[in-house]
Amino acid sequence: MNGKLSHAERLLNEFLEYISVEKGLSQNTVENYSRDIRKLFEFFQKEKVSWEEAGENDLVRFIHNLSRSGLSARSLARLISSLRSFYKFLILEGKIEKNPAAGLSSPKIWLTLPKFLSLDEVETLLRQPDEGSSSGIRDKAMLELLYATGLRVSELVSLKINDVNLEDGFLICRGKGGKERVVPLGSPAVKAIRRYLDNVRPKLVKRTTDALFLTSWGGSFTRQGFWKRLKIYAKKAGLASKVSPHTLRHSFATHLLERGADLRSVQLMLGHSQITTTQIYTHVSRERLRSIYDKYHPRA
Repeated sequence: MNGKLSHAERLLNEFLEYISVEKGLSQNTVENYSRDIRKLFEFFQKEKVSWEEAGENDLVRFIHNLSRSGLSARSLARLISSLRSFYKFLILEGKIEKNPAAGLSSPKIWLTLPKFLSLDEVETLLRQPDEGSSSGIRDKAMLELLYATGLRVSELVSLKINDVNLEDGFLICRGKGGKERVVPLGSPAVKAIRRYLDNVRPKLVKRTTDALFLTSWGGSFTRQGFWKRLKIYAKKAGLASKVSPHTLRHSFATHLLERGADLRSVQLMLGHSQITTTQIYTHVSRERLRSIYDKYHPRA
């Protein structure tokens, strides 16, 4: 065992004594925290990260690494509690000046995983609007944009014309708490929005407004108004029981992660303030892999 690991062991023992004696945690909790922090030090050693200089990104990578090995949401919540307690101890002892675990929050213990659509189901849904009509062109643009960006429905109906940059392929979204984030747009979404802006929106304008998407009355969409339109297309696609306004957001995140996107980037695009909120989609991806394996492997 090298000197650095020996120092880590001494640090761990001090922490365990602190949570046992001063915090009065149960022996079972102490043992669980001990295993969690040992795994953290093993991860730091493997990644050549110094515990004194570790930042939030390093902790996020550690959490993500364990979650991919099949960590349940309940175990994930305990792991984050371990990290927060450990770094609080380091701060109290004056061993570090900045707490990299301060931004971590325990995830909800999901009873069911969020519903999402397969790629084929998304394609089927996106084909439903009648692009021979003005309302169909508009609705096609809204659906394409929603799946392309993972916006919340409230964010979708609040978009202004100047929030969308079709030339460079991105939009600016103002989410919860007035926070702004930049989200890329794919070429199908750009094409659909441009067609709507060129051919349909000018016909819908009844009064001066900077709202991007307009109803046939010339006003802004409400969340309920868009939901009614979505219900129509979901029923036509044979997906009525599987689609809600949030389903495309779930599908957006799941499909990105399934194809190798990193969790932090997906977090930024979704506008989650905590990485642990985004973490649920790694569980969704594993569930999907499990179902595929069970369905197709001859010895599943």
